[in-house]
Amino acid sequence: MADGATAAARRTAQAAAVALDRVSVAFRLANGSLYTAVERATLNVADGEFVAIVGPTGCGKSTLLNIAAGLMPPSAGRVDIFGEPLNALNRQAGYLFQADALFPWKTALENVAIGLETAGTPSGEARERAQAWLTRVGLGSFGDRYPHMLSGGQRKRVGLAQVLIRDPKILLMDEPFGPLDAQTRQIMGNLLLDLWSADRKAVLFITHDLEEAIALSDRVVIMSAGPAARIIGDWRVKIARPRDISEVKLDAKFHELHREIWHTLKAEVIKGYEQTEGG
Repeated sequence: MADGATAAARRTAQAAAVALDRVSVAFRLANGSLYTAVERATLNVADGEFVAIVGPTGCGKSTLLNIAAGLMPPSAGRVDIFGEPLNALNRQAGYLFQADALFPWKTALENVAIGLETAGTPSGEARERAQAWLTRVGLGSFGDRYPHMLSGGQRKRVGLAQVLIRDPKILLMDEPFGPLDAQTRQIMGNLLLDLWSADRKAVLFITHDLEEAIALSDRVVIMSAGPAARIIGDWRVKIARPRDISEVKLDAKFHELHREIWHTLKAEVIKGYEQTEGG
């Protein structure tokens, strides 16, 4: 019979990387009333699984990501990371924001290395590893460039290297390619898939783009329009890997799944639009 430590290790190995159990989030408004942003959301992301969340503007997608990151506590419900309750900052996760999070006074190499240096890695080793990561994201000769010298896509590559160099077990991505043009988004999507395939981490990916969600992920989760947004759908993407974003969109399974999900999502997008327009 296994001892307690062995049993605990087995439970952790089998546990979801991220488990949100009936999570609700409410805010107190300036007028004193309570606004419920998310209501009783339950979602599991397995270790090595790529899950995308899609929903109307303002439905609480980023709120769920912030809860998984430990940046804010839920008003109700439970958050577990690899089987352990999350009560503080999620140290096992790397967070890639929509907006650039690069220091403008540091070079690309310095921006990638800083996460290791602040954790105590000697500067020489940190910069050597940072150079290797810049090469992996296709910027091996751009280490001496400052952020203002880089294109939007290049800054996203630096940001991706900045997160991945710390080898997090979980990637939390909040519309990371949103500001980019369509062609650059496709290039970045394929780069992300290549890096993820080499070392499959759990990924929770927020996007407004249903096509992007299907092309990248193992599962697509749909949220309703707010307030009190809920998870209203969860579809498995049964398209073989490896994938190329441009080619996968020609697959009949892609179009069939897109039609099925959009049938549910369309009504929520309209509701969300009417709310933002004051309708």
